[in-house]
Amino acid sequence: MSTAMGWKWLFIVLAAAVLMMLTYAWIDGGREPVHAITEPVAVPELPQ
Repeated sequence: MSTAMGWKWLFIVLAAAVLMMLTYAWIDGGREPVHAITEPVAVPELPQ
C-alpha cells in the first residue's frame, strides 16, 4: 500500500470518529437540563 493511500484512510477513519463523537454529543446534550446557579456572590461596594 502506498503512503498516500495510507494517509487517506487514516484521515477518513479520524474524520469518521470525530463525526461519531459530535453526533453522540449532539444527541446526548439535551438529556439533563442545566440548573440555575443560586449561590449568592459578594459584590464589592463602589467608592463614592
